[in-house]
Amino acid sequence: MTNISCALTIAGSDPSGGAGIQADLKTFQELQTYGMSVITSLTAQNTTGVQGVHHAPIDFINQQIESITNDIPVHAFKTGMLASVEVMETVAKHAAKIDAPFVMDPVMVATSGDPLIAEEAQDYLKAHLLPLTTVVTPNVPEAETITGLTIRNLNDMENAARMIVKKFGAKSALVKGGHIIDKEKAVDVFYDGESFHRFTSKRIYTKNTHGTGCTLSAAITAYLAKDYPILQAIEYAKTYITQAIEHSLDIGEGSGPTNHWAPRIKKEMEIS
Repeated sequence: MTNISCALTIAGSDPSGGAGIQADLKTFQELQTYGMSVITSLTAQNTTGVQGVHHAPIDFINQQIESITNDIPVHAFKTGMLASVEVMETVAKHAAKIDAPFVMDPVMVATSGDPLIAEEAQDYLKAHLLPLTTVVTPNVPEAETITGLTIRNLNDMENAARMIVKKFGAKSALVKGGHIIDKEKAVDVFYDGESFHRFTSKRIYTKNTHGTGCTLSAAITAYLAKDYPILQAIEYAKTYITQAIEHSLDIGEGSGPTNHWAPRIKKEMEIS
């Protein structure tokens, strides 16, 4: 088999399977890309929250990345949980050398509200990682942390996306509007330095949203690995995550995971 699209995720491990590396690899597989992973942190977490974190040694993170990039092509890659400045420095060193789209999910807080990134790492992320990214995908709280702005509506989201690109150097930004309360729809705002684009989907009321940010950014990465243009990659990824949320899994006592195979089942049902 030739022309295999290969996608890499550099992120933390979620043993409960809903977020992090596990969510990314499930998404890559469902979207027919060959998934690879570099684990930056081991977490003890489930649907109720994060019970513990153990960070991988920096030398070993570096070794994982080198093992992959020295052997297998990377057609697109994403980052998730990068918990410290030292981890970010290692990733930045390699990201600058990988000639492929870079999707950053600026993981700062878990769905449960637990912090996942050290405060001192935020400045490094803004100064050194954002300028390397093809697209960064913050939710509203993350966009507020990055920009210092208060975001309450779509105009605020546009201002944040513009600042992330113009001030912090990202090639483009997708500010996700799930935290903006609208009874009927969820709107994400995209800015590429020249124009804005809004991606709108119906609002789905469910507590089972564990791993939504990981899954969306992984879907964008998968489509970019398959050489889709950025707007089309986001549009298709938005459709994917919407279906995964709509048919989310009621597993565990807390915020359950999205359903990574829901779009496939829907497609099979339409064919039959």
